[in-house]
Amino acid sequence: MSKSADQAKLPETGEGKRGEDGYLGYLLRQAAAAHRLRMDRALADLEVTPPQFAVMTMVKAYPGQSNADIARMALLTPQTTNVIVANLERAGHIQRRPHEVHRRILRIDLTPSGHDLLQACRSRVQAVEAELAQGFSEETTAEIRRWLVAVSRLNAG
Repeated sequence: MSKSADQAKLPETGEGKRGEDGYLGYLLRQAAAAHRLRMDRALADLEVTPPQFAVMTMVKAYPGQSNADIARMALLTPQTTNVIVANLERAGHIQRRPHEVHRRILRIDLTPSGHDLLQACRSRVQAVEAELAQGFSEETTAEIRRWLVAVSRLNAG
């Protein structure tokens, strides 16, 4: 059997196990991959990646946290977050300062240029999110958010 014949049998996104008959976990992963691609495209000309956006978002929401704390909240490894923070610091978007008591811990904050960049990113991300929620009522969107949070909390304790 030729490779093209095998490929012809593969289901498209939304069909078979890649559709409503699929496992919820697979469908979540498929949706996350599609969302990541849309985010990559939306942020590309700003030269920001989705993980960088996540780090900046968490730094703005929870200023003064450590690299390890930001990593946990952004769902990244501490090593990846350290590279992202170093790159954002080198670009002048983030600053690190020693913790008041534990001097070896560095607190992370956005600089004014980091706030500006994050705002530019947010407008793009809000457009992606509006498309994501298109066709759903506010109540349904809120229910989806509650469900996603509940799924996230399954391993929390």
